Amino acid sequence: MHSLGQDKAPIYEALQKYKSMRVVSFDVPGHKQGRGNPELTEFLGEKCLSVDVNSMKPLDNLVHPVSVIKEAEELAADAFGAHHAFFMVNGTTSAVQAMIMSVCKQGEKIIMPRNVHRSAINALIISGAIPIYVNPGVNQKLGISLGMSIDEVKRAIAENPEAKAIFINNPTYYGICSDLRTITELAHRHNMVVLVDEAHGTHFYFGENMPVSAMAAGADMSAVSMHKTGGSLTQSSFLLIGSRLSTGHVRQTINLTQTTSGSYLLLSSLDISRRNLALDGKRIFEKVFSLADYAREEINKIGGYYAFSSELINEDSVFDFDRTKLSIYTRDIGLAGIEVYDILRDDYGIQIEFGDIGNILAIISVGDRALALERLVSSLSEIKRRYTRDKTGMLDHEYINPEVVIAPQQAFYSDQHSVAIKDSIGYVSGEFVMAYPPGIPILAPGERITAEIIDYITYAKAKGSSLTGTEDMAIENIRVVEER
Repeated sequence: MHSLGQDKAPIYEALQKYKSMRVVSFDVPGHKQGRGNPELTEFLGEKCLSVDVNSMKPLDNLVHPVSVIKEAEELAADAFGAHHAFFMVNGTTSAVQAMIMSVCKQGEKIIMPRNVHRSAINALIISGAIPIYVNPGVNQKLGISLGMSIDEVKRAIAENPEAKAIFINNPTYYGICSDLRTITELAHRHNMVVLVDEAHGTHFYFGENMPVSAMAAGADMSAVSMHKTGGSLTQSSFLLIGSRLSTGHVRQTINLTQTTSGSYLLLSSLDISRRNLALDGKRIFEKVFSLADYAREEINKIGGYYAFSSELINEDSVFDFDRTKLSIYTRDIGLAGIEVYDILRDDYGIQIEFGDIGNILAIISVGDRALALERLVSSLSEIKRRYTRDKTGMLDHEYINPEVVIAPQQAFYSDQHSVAIKDSIGYVSGEFVMAYPPGIPILAPGERITAEIIDYITYAKAKGSSLTGTEDMAIENIRVVEER
């Protein structure tokens, strides 16, 4: 139960008051409520441009909030059950980086799964922290990485008792959840901080019968992509912290990289969305659950696809499952997930979240309707009828155990030269290769390039995956660390 009045939205209300004052603007932004850019105003609307404003006393300042933003932070913390909540306008990427940079200095160790988003490894490059990877289990049929096994976490702690933190993905892109409570208890027992990338877990805080949220599990920090499943604008997120950490220190760390010109469009969208979910989240996510379960059942009736769910739970590496995730295995119809992704978009006008070499993911959230899901189901049925082929020779796994040779920061800033990817076996990578989305690196700085990795990159390119990360935009060459 919330202790504060969640029907308030201080930033939104302050913007409404500002609009009514008809202030003459001699500050930035230069479009002056849209008058200086009619084409943009026509595209986005006068109401939008009129509140794209600069920080000022009546509207507070994101860098050092003392009034309406401070009040909005307190309401958000109350809604999420956190000690404090920070408004993030550089995306969850900046929240993940702030988490790691707040608790790990150069040379200090952090325990994490290797299937992290690139933002976590970027934070290692910035901070100089040393990753201790816990390789996740793999579901052999689906080819997907799972959560963190308790035994593997215990082993990593025993071998690295000086580690400062444990970083957890929860849920994964596919909906897999780790045993957050047990991992948190283990970490705290060994004086380690618990950081959770909860980018896809906004609904855990507001729905019923959901997997446990990071704050409820006792974690110290959590990065929450409010825009993904909570209804706010793209690039807006929350960083939540528990009572064990210093609010002031975390804010200082955030301010190292987050803009000093926080967008009030993003801030107000967070404020309004938090209010909506705090007041009506149970009903909203009950509907989302129902839609996802309906779609999953109908897709599994088609045959050839496998829309997986909580039957994967094994009480360890799959401790729980987020049933709002519509994750679908496609390889049995002879198509890679990225191929189904492309067909849905190009032939049926349906944009899903991502496709990899064996699965697709459709995000079901507050804005979805039953009619749209029926269209998805019927399109998948037709794709099966039109495109099914022999699956012989298809690559059958997503996750490759990395061989970490040197720390990511050392590799990224080392002397490097470029070689053709096809000729790079045995070298140590100086840069990333990843499919985006989801943005989990196939290869990260400091890791040995193997034949298996090259085969995966070649296969993913052939199937149409959007690969990123290298200086070479064609992903034909890769920069590698100079041998000494």
